[in-house]
Amino acid sequence: MSQIIITPTGIERKLQEDELIVSKTDPTGRISYVNRTFLKISDFCESDVLGQHHNIVRHPDTPRCIFKLMWETLQSGHEFFTYLCNLTKYGDHYWVFAHVTPSFDERGNIIGFHSNRRSPDYAVIPMIDDLYKRLSSEERRHTDRRKGMLAATEMLQLAVNERCKAYDEFVFSL
Repeated sequence: MSQIIITPTGIERKLQEDELIVSKTDPTGRISYVNRTFLKISDFCESDVLGQHHNIVRHPDTPRCIFKLMWETLQSGHEFFTYLCNLTKYGDHYWVFAHVTPSFDERGNIIGFHSNRRSPDYAVIPMIDDLYKRLSSEERRHTDRRKGMLAATEMLQLAVNERCKAYDEFVFSL
């Protein structure tokens, strides 16, 4: 399947407090299930997203180092909490507070991932947005994408260490 390229519009949508976005992926991050709330906020049809990588809704201003940390955490068998800015099919964006967990088979092997996203604490978004802008700027500053992501990962770890010991504690401390 070809990757869909979406251009951000700068228009923000807000998830209602009682809404919950749910999606499931296979171990490689390809979407296998989305609920109606996912489809409603994102403007995608189920046929648009099933089989696509979940990064189809990734906003380009969300730093890659956040996803690096997420994948490392999930691959180690642990859950992950974070704030994310996502894109709709037409380029609008929406913030969420995400909780992603690995799904296991009866032998303890990871067979996929389950993600619940809810309305974020909007009072925290300016702080997260500022942090993400600094991290993204650091990533783009490097001509080598990998080096940029690693440099931003170091910046993120310093920000976390200033407040807490672990990223999930950091997210909940905001």
